[in-house]
Parts: sequence; C-alpha cells; structure tokens
Amino acid sequence: MIELDRVSRRFADRDALRHLSLTVPAGQMAFVTGHSGAGKSTLLKLLLLLDRPTGGEIRVQGDATHLIKGRAVAPYRRRFGAVFQEHRLLFDRNVHDNVALPLEIAGFSPRDITRRVRAALDKVGLLARERADPASLSGGEQQRVGIARAVVARPEFLVADEPTGNLDPGLSAEIMALFEAFNQVGVTVLVATHDLGLISRFRHRVITLESGHLVEPNTLP
Repeated sequence: MIELDRVSRRFADRDALRHLSLTVPAGQMAFVTGHSGAGKSTLLKLLLLLDRPTGGEIRVQGDATHLIKGRAVAPYRRRFGAVFQEHRLLFDRNVHDNVALPLEIAGFSPRDITRRVRAALDKVGLLARERADPASLSGGEQQRVGIARAVVARPEFLVADEPTGNLDPGLSAEIMALFEAFNQVGVTVLVATHDLGLISRFRHRVITLESGHLVEPNTLP
C-alpha cells in the first residue's frame, strides 16, 4: 500500500503538490492524470526518493519514507520498477545487457541474471532481439526494453511517467496492455499520463491532479 498524508512539495516560486492525501492499495493499477505542471511527475519522484516532500508524510507498505536515508535508499528503490517517456537505454550495450543492469547492480549471479533477463524479454515479446543493438529497434521496441528492465528484478511497484508520450495510439495501447499483465500478477502499477483517450480505453482508477491538488481520487472514465 502507498499512503500520502497531506504531502506538499514546494519549490522556490510554486507548489508542485499541496496537502495531497491519497491511498493506493496493494495490487491496484491506477492512472495519474492532469495538465502539464499538475504534479504528476513530482508525485512519482517522491515515491522513488528522487525528491523529498517539504511537508506531510509518505508511507510505503507502512514504512515512512522520510526515515529512509543513506544506505537504506538503494534497497528501498529496488522495490520499484520505473519507466519513463525517454527510455534511457545505454546504446553501448545490447538489449540483454541493458535489461541486466539492475540485476548486476543488485549483485545477482550470472546464471540468475541470464534467466531473469530472458524471462523479462520474453514477457515483452523481445526475446529474439536480446543481442540486438538498441539503436536498431523501433521506438515501441525500445520502450519495451525499458519496461523489461523495470520489471526484471520483480518489483512490488511499477511506476511510469508518460511512458507512451512518443508512441502512436496502437503502440500506446500495447504498452498499457503490458502494464495490465504485470498488474494481474500482483504488481501495484501507477501510470502518469495526460492522454485521456488512452485512459478511456482501460477500466482502471483515475487519480486527477490539478495544481498539486487531488481532484478526482476514485473516478473511472
């Protein structure tokens, strides 16, 4: 479960989030939407400890994130998989080695790395391209590699920030179907997107932010 209790994030000249209270039950898939600057990306960054709130408290599975510091940050982040609009692949590594990176950092054995990477690539339909150069892949395929990298360590949570922003509607729907597949095996999924047309095609909770406030916490399209 993810719980936000009156969470705020203030920058020098504006409030990105203002007294935001929100609960996402374990195993739920939800869309976070709102106009540009509504606070979607800020929310995801706070969950990943890429930023810290200036007020309020965030709890993940009961753990207060403001108490997670120093060496405890890396194990905490391994509970999350993250997907971004810019897939952030390393173009000096092939597809297999890009997906393997989180496992190498976490200290998995070579045998386990190979097994998990191949399973993740198979899940996103790219096992046949595991030795390919990322530059040779289409935009949709590159995003699938990013998703495989995000889930290869079998995280509890999957968060995605505008993951379909550079894709056409057909590919966007395929990417969302992948997120649904991971959600169906128990992964809690949060997808930040401003694409209302895409949201309307999937029957999941919609969390609407406006100027850092929660507007519609439990609506369906």
